[in-house]
Amino acid sequence: MNMSQLSYPDQLEIQPFAGRLSASVSVPGSKSITNRALILAARANLQEDVVLTGALRSEDTEVMIDCLRKLGYTIEPRWDIAEPAVTFRYRKPTDSPIESADLSVGNSGTTIRFLISLLATRKGRYRLDGVARMRERPVQDLLDAVNQISGVRAFSEGENGCPPVVIENSGNIAASAITVRGGVSSQFLSGLLMVAPNLATADRWVDIRVDGPLVSEPYVEMTLAMLREWGQWFERPVPDTYSVGANSWHLDNGTYAIEPDASSASYFFAAAAILGGRVTVANLSLQSLQGDVHFVDVLQQMGCRIETCDAGITVHGGPLRGIDVDMNAISDTVMTLGAVACFADGPTRIRNVAHIRHKETDRISALATELRRLGAEVEEFDDGLKITPRPLHGAAVETYNDHRMAMSLALIGLKVPGVVIKNPGCVAKTYPGFWQDLERVR
Repeated sequence: MNMSQLSYPDQLEIQPFAGRLSASVSVPGSKSITNRALILAARANLQEDVVLTGALRSEDTEVMIDCLRKLGYTIEPRWDIAEPAVTFRYRKPTDSPIESADLSVGNSGTTIRFLISLLATRKGRYRLDGVARMRERPVQDLLDAVNQISGVRAFSEGENGCPPVVIENSGNIAASAITVRGGVSSQFLSGLLMVAPNLATADRWVDIRVDGPLVSEPYVEMTLAMLREWGQWFERPVPDTYSVGANSWHLDNGTYAIEPDASSASYFFAAAAILGGRVTVANLSLQSLQGDVHFVDVLQQMGCRIETCDAGITVHGGPLRGIDVDMNAISDTVMTLGAVACFADGPTRIRNVAHIRHKETDRISALATELRRLGAEVEEFDDGLKITPRPLHGAAVETYNDHRMAMSLALIGLKVPGVVIKNPGCVAKTYPGFWQDLERVR
């Protein structure tokens, strides 16, 4: 069943939680790791099938799978088993390549950014487009980077640096050095790192240099960790440069395990902070590839107690205090923190996240608007917000078709009666079963 066939109400009223929270929850696989693994499987050309265990089923991952299938890859998901898995079938060198495709990426940023990089190393002409919001999400920095590959022409049809975009590859490509800006999205760099082995040769590695600041750097560290796990050679000769060797892929037993999604876990950790009591997220550790696991460090600064063991990570709620925090490294959890901040003693200042204005919505503006609607005092800055707790009240809140807005604002409803989430179905983008899991921890 496709994600679009799932049934959600037009709006959902969150029922406040009575009592003290004590729960364990298992969250689905990481979207970020699943979509990277799909690109790596497409790129690696391993001489065997690849099985991705614990893969996430969501709109974003189904969009990626659909696009890769249109490019000729054989991908077989099994969503009906206890541990979901995706099998990526070995593609024989004699298989006829597809050299033209019109691909729809929905509103999946990872899909369009990673595919632009992949298609820049694959002969043919390809067009990528998405929903209306995707046509407002800038990718010009990535187009500028892949245009440095000889034999590639990449451009925005609207000439505004946003989709739709076209990638033309003559099939005779070469590059020894690429410079990319990382101030809008770290995914530009991650995409290039995953496909750079296509450009390298036995005696010439490819240098990818970052020009200027790099946002969300832990996501690049995730990509590098996955490259290591897939047996790919690379070095970092100086801090702003990554040098990638020619193909050296190998994968133990042809199987790769996807971790639970740390961003999804943040909502349940936040529930413990807001309600008191404790929540354990199973099978997640502080050694995760995902930087967002360190959201628990932010909660610890606010007064929570963190406990780790083989079973997972547990957050124990306590009296909360406001903090001043740079969230650049874990910016997908900004809205989660925004909900928690409403229940702290004193204001919370969130800094250095200007780039989240280019996400599924302008997340700074949207969060400020909806927290004010619920009664909080919010000051908006170019790079973040200051949230000062005030008595809260119920309201119907907009989600802007942004999954993280819906899941974060729902947390306030666990304590404040009358919070209604509009368009709750937008959670299908990364966490289709969120509402059921939230109900189970009650």
